[in-house]
Amino acid sequence: MQLEQVLQKEFGFSTFRNGQKEIITDLLNNNHVLAVLPTGTGKSLCYQLPGYFLKRPILIVSPLLSLMEDQVQQLKAKGEKRVIALNSFLREDEKRQALRSLNSYRFIYASPEILQNPYVVQALKQANIGMFVVDEAHCISQWGHDFRLDYLNLGMVWENLGKPTCLALTGTATSEVLSDIKTYLHLDQVNEHLYSMNRSNIAISVEHVHGLEEKKKKLLEYVTKIQKPGIIYCSSRALTESLTHYLKENGVEKVQYYHGGMEANDRMLIQRQFLENQLDFICCTSAFGMGVNKSNVRFVLHFQTPTQLESYVQEIGRGGRDGLPSLAILLYSEEDDGSAQALLDLELPSPDTLLYCLSQIRSSSSPVGVREVEAHFLFTIGVYETHWRFIRHYLENIGAIHDGIIYPEQVTESLYGELVEIVNKRLNAKQKKYHAMKGFIHTKECRRKALMRYFEEEGISERHNCCDLCSIDLDEFKQSEHERTESTFLGWQAELARLLKQDVH
Repeated sequence: MQLEQVLQKEFGFSTFRNGQKEIITDLLNNNHVLAVLPTGTGKSLCYQLPGYFLKRPILIVSPLLSLMEDQVQQLKAKGEKRVIALNSFLREDEKRQALRSLNSYRFIYASPEILQNPYVVQALKQANIGMFVVDEAHCISQWGHDFRLDYLNLGMVWENLGKPTCLALTGTATSEVLSDIKTYLHLDQVNEHLYSMNRSNIAISVEHVHGLEEKKKKLLEYVTKIQKPGIIYCSSRALTESLTHYLKENGVEKVQYYHGGMEANDRMLIQRQFLENQLDFICCTSAFGMGVNKSNVRFVLHFQTPTQLESYVQEIGRGGRDGLPSLAILLYSEEDDGSAQALLDLELPSPDTLLYCLSQIRSSSSPVGVREVEAHFLFTIGVYETHWRFIRHYLENIGAIHDGIIYPEQVTESLYGELVEIVNKRLNAKQKKYHAMKGFIHTKECRRKALMRYFEEEGISERHNCCDLCSIDLDEFKQSEHERTESTFLGWQAELARLLKQDVH
């Protein structure tokens, strides 16, 4: 059967988007592929369609539980029954049954963390995996060095599975990130398919404001005037909640918050409500949006400045997936710099945290269980889980952790200095990325050109609705009269009068 026939039969499309067919053809010829396709241009098809040609399961490494579940549900909605996600939603008996029968599935989704479990890897080996896919592969570089260090072990997992055809997919990547992906996936020979990150239908705007109150007024102005639905990104969980309450207090009803501190079922419910147009706006952290397949998002607003341009481009790329005009708005104030610095400082353990944890471990007179140590650090002392993960990763690297046991005599005195050096190097790299973000904010040239240059492309300006420094006609993004009245609750008397089309006296 031809590729186009499967495309039509299984996915309902008559033609491929830019890059899809070339990537799929390469994979079906058993070539390893590193692909950069802009956010919102159908990356998942590149591994889903080959599943109907291969006789062996496809393993997809996915970064987020919500993304995994969303993609599983999308496939099931298309009629695909041979799909499973290995995650915490499975009961223990379901997981055991699934691991015994993995070779009966066409698509298997898993997180990097679960792939560190030797029993899971052994079950996958017995399933004879036909393709190893790393979705959102930029996470290897963006998260892998800091708080999702299991990403750095994916190359070993791939080799343990017999080096099946590998596909690394991302929406944005500098040459540095591409190098990280190839290094940590052990891809010495790989065909690269690199396409422009530019999304011409997204107008880019940066607005300089003074402080939180002005930001909130601007936010309210946009959500009541600009076409919906929209995503509002914040840098803290608390702010997603407070902005949601603020909008509701000011008559915006169909809004909800979303962040990683919520229960998984609550996050899944809110994501589903947004996808099904029961909500107009989501106030969220970066935990929301990756892989969310909602085509009609009309604006993405950053209430606070992202710490790097990679994140910014990935997030604005969630707008306008239907190809229609969409607006990316960044509200910047000088206060954002302090918030960004605080975020960067929190992502990695401080020298004091490193010293305390390593000293405690070294002071133990005999081997001790990882879980016992972890419980002490997290729940008694209050060490951040991401900081402990960082420390644990390097303890595993030097052989101080084996089979769930920590051996204190393996923790050398020099490890503290080595980890401080690693942290400082990572912080310097993060500072450079934020400096590039600030350069984009304060640029005097076309913002699209500045973005593309960062990603090592030759920049072009759009002729229409390019950026605030070229020209944007905001009138083209305004809500219709029907949308404005529909999204604003005016009080029950006014609403009743509007419904009855009569005046309130």
